[in-house]
Amino acid sequence: MEDVRPDIDENIEHGEVPDDAQPERSPFRIYTTFAALCLDLFVAALNQTIASTTIPSITADLPGSAAGYTWIGGAYLLANAAGGPIWARGSDIWGRKPAMLAALALFAAATTVVAASADMATLLCGRGLQGAAAGGLMQLVTIALSDLLSLRHRALGLSALGLVWVVAGTAGPVVGGALAQYASWRWCFWLSLPVCAVTFFVMLMFLDVHNPRTALAVGLRAIDWLGIASMLAATLLLLLGLDLGGIVYPWGSPTIICMVVLGACMVPIFLHIEMSVARFPLIHLAMFRDRSNVATVIVAFTHSISSFGTEYYLPLYFQAVKQTTPFQSGFLILPLIITCVVVDIVSSAYMFKFGRYRELIWGGTALLTLGTGFYIAYDADTSMAAIIGFQIVHGMGMSSLFQTPLMALQSSVSQADTATTTATLGFLRNLGMCLSTVIGGVVFQNSMASWRSRLAASGLDEAQLQALSGYGASAHVNMPQHLTDPVQRQTVIDAFAWSVRNMFIVYTCIAGVGLLASAFIKQRYMSKEHTETRTGVDNMTDQRKAKAERRVVVGTEHETNTTRLLHYMCPRETNHWRNLRRAADGLRSFTGEEL
Repeated sequence: MEDVRPDIDENIEHGEVPDDAQPERSPFRIYTTFAALCLDLFVAALNQTIASTTIPSITADLPGSAAGYTWIGGAYLLANAAGGPIWARGSDIWGRKPAMLAALALFAAATTVVAASADMATLLCGRGLQGAAAGGLMQLVTIALSDLLSLRHRALGLSALGLVWVVAGTAGPVVGGALAQYASWRWCFWLSLPVCAVTFFVMLMFLDVHNPRTALAVGLRAIDWLGIASMLAATLLLLLGLDLGGIVYPWGSPTIICMVVLGACMVPIFLHIEMSVARFPLIHLAMFRDRSNVATVIVAFTHSISSFGTEYYLPLYFQAVKQTTPFQSGFLILPLIITCVVVDIVSSAYMFKFGRYRELIWGGTALLTLGTGFYIAYDADTSMAAIIGFQIVHGMGMSSLFQTPLMALQSSVSQADTATTTATLGFLRNLGMCLSTVIGGVVFQNSMASWRSRLAASGLDEAQLQALSGYGASAHVNMPQHLTDPVQRQTVIDAFAWSVRNMFIVYTCIAGVGLLASAFIKQRYMSKEHTETRTGVDNMTDQRKAKAERRVVVGTEHETNTTRLLHYMCPRETNHWRNLRRAADGLRSFTGEEL
């Protein structure tokens, strides 16, 4: 099938004023700019991977943390989802470099709060700030790379960024597990601070991207304040309601019902503001007019839920069912991470070489569904070969969908809309990640509750039953090691295995939805030509005017063709023509043409 080239005006496509000259960079500036972007991504990637194996240790160490397993990840992801579009639009106004430096400074401050926290409430506040900052760090790297490179070269650049995940993804779980076991989980976060300091210096000195030098007052007037307020209200109310439900408050409590209902009511208000009120919207809603784009978003959304959920809860399986240490669980998850990084690099190189992404999406959704389904077989007796092999299959599908949905969407929009499109997809991906932990937590909680009678029949006392009830069981993954009765020990392990298995069943079904949606994705043209994006309010205004002028031109051509069609269908001398001509009077006043 031939590539579909988007029907986009050339000036709008590049997001440029026609007489803007393209900057000339020396090889040194190019390499140092890319190095700064890699370091920026490394900070966020290291934090995400190093923390995953330490969560059981944190929940066991801090007081009042029975529900911490969900919240440590949930607070981070919730803030990440809400903050991403705001950082992206802020970078459009003030430039990518100031936005990245601000996000990095906030991330370092939040990391200090997390590392020094004495209770779960303080840690969750720090994790929320970390998530808000990481939403900027990760998305702005992709946006800046999209500013500098064409679609085909962009795919190659993204594959090089995959090497960052090799280092962070390989070292993070192992280092995190080792520190949690032999030192303290706090060192997992203290370790990020010197990396933040080095990254800040490199970005300050060497990051060479367009700087519009927008005045603070001008930028503040350009911000979509109503959109930010309504988006934060909808996102926080909905996700907090889903996170709190069944853990802090019962699902039927007035608190949860009010939060979910109010959050749902804010969604249409936010959409109305973005479509009709905002001068510079946070979300690029126009991309949803295309069926292929909708299918691409569904693939990315389901991929985020199923892949992040399985990766997030695999350490729980290793430590609760296989009874490994945090250090060992970090090693056991390496096959998945290494496979993801290698296949991500290969798939990005494939897109650069052949300019195609659809086959990768088809294969990725199939392997993701198959690999997630393999996890259903995980139990206390699963062999090491099966553990590694299933992770490899899952990792191949998981990594094939990291960049391909983004390339599919970016190939369908103008260069001027690339940043908001990237932010929109990132926002929906982060929503999927938030939902993944909530969905997994609810399934785990209900599954553990269903085993209460069998746990009681094995002879566990009331205190032990309470510790294993609901989601609080995630903070007591080491309980089987302290049980001397082999029947009790096996019953507890079986309860953990059954609960984790049910989560994998749900994630497999969600991955299957993405597999079905992938059939509707179109292959579009991936160009090697590119004009670098300019940021700032003046350029955003010029792009907005250019798109408005193009809509007028397209409307004029459409109305002219309509009147010609009427003339062809109904001869001038008939009564039908005279009636239709009267109906077309309004069109003539718009187009200025005579029938």
